[in-house]
Amino acid sequence: MISEKMKELTAGSSLIRAMFEEGKKMAAIYGRENVFDFSLGNPSVEPPEEVKEAVIKILNETSPQELHGYPNNSGFEDVRLHLAKQCNKKHGTSYDENNYVLVTGAAAALNIIFKTLLNPGDEVIAFAPYFGEYNNYTSNHGGKIVAVSPDITTFQPNMEEFKAKITPKTKAVIINTPNNPTGVIYSAETLAKMAEILNEKQSEYGTSIYLVSDEPYRELVFGNTEIPFVPDFYDNTFIAYSYSKSLSLPGERIGYVCINTKADDFEQITGALNVANRILGFVNAPTIWQKALLYISDLSVDIGVYEKNRNKVYSMLTELGYEMVEPTGAFYVFPKSLIPDDKAFCNAAKDYNILIVPGSSFGCPGHFRLAYCVDYDTIANSYEGFKKLKERFS
Repeated sequence: MISEKMKELTAGSSLIRAMFEEGKKMAAIYGRENVFDFSLGNPSVEPPEEVKEAVIKILNETSPQELHGYPNNSGFEDVRLHLAKQCNKKHGTSYDENNYVLVTGAAAALNIIFKTLLNPGDEVIAFAPYFGEYNNYTSNHGGKIVAVSPDITTFQPNMEEFKAKITPKTKAVIINTPNNPTGVIYSAETLAKMAEILNEKQSEYGTSIYLVSDEPYRELVFGNTEIPFVPDFYDNTFIAYSYSKSLSLPGERIGYVCINTKADDFEQITGALNVANRILGFVNAPTIWQKALLYISDLSVDIGVYEKNRNKVYSMLTELGYEMVEPTGAFYVFPKSLIPDDKAFCNAAKDYNILIVPGSSFGCPGHFRLAYCVDYDTIANSYEGFKKLKERFS
């Protein structure tokens, strides 16, 4: 008999994944070209050719013992130093290999951070809308998510409510920018205000509050938009990063945790992250992909493909009367549902072979998420379905 906790989690399993599986079934019935599956953020752009070349080079030139054996739980030292030097060049930091832990993707990054930080009953603040798995990653380690309600006019964090919800039990704040599901980037002004509030509350309570910046979409930005570097604003900062989106490698499970040198208890934290990586069962990140980072960590996929898709879906939906904040990063739009019940709305969309995710899954009812990391034709051919859906609820 499985545990009571797993019974609960199984019953409430990921709606996004369930819709993805439903989409495959629908494609078998209606034909893939007649199903418009916008449910899952699965990159549609091929990895750069240099990725394949790097893997072949590593396989040919690295000894089997080194390539297939256990590295340090934190990852190969030369790879971590390579990432530190890149960061130093780009952001003027003075990091070294001790600032980095290589991990099996951003999910592992967040789990080892929370394992390192959280005592039972500690609170982690998240800004709605947010990736629903944050709830599980926090509860995995005895913590509790405290959600700040969204400002649906901009989807920048609601600072007054944020300040009011910080308590002596607040151990961490998690942000995601560019954001899943809105595509919004948190501005420098937002981060500066957030840091001001956090520093004030740390002084008031005599505690350390850590800011965890979840950044798998950091390279997916459009136009001349710049992503502010979070450690420039606040000392107690972790960065959780994955190459799943920037290099279209979600199945390879490679990323890192970076901890700011200025963070409180830096040496204890780096040691704890290393141990957490082992005892949570990740042990170490895949060694081939660790070594590959020496050659590919500064690459990115063709952002122009996603920007073209963004422009198409945004213009198409706004033309039809859907309302949304224009995204400037990631590969999602987050329009308002045409009826208050976003779950019922998304169910109705299935009548037109459209698969979208209700905003309730992200703590923001009354909206829906559309992932436009799909073929351009999928977006264009969904026009009539979205038009009929709009007419149905007009």
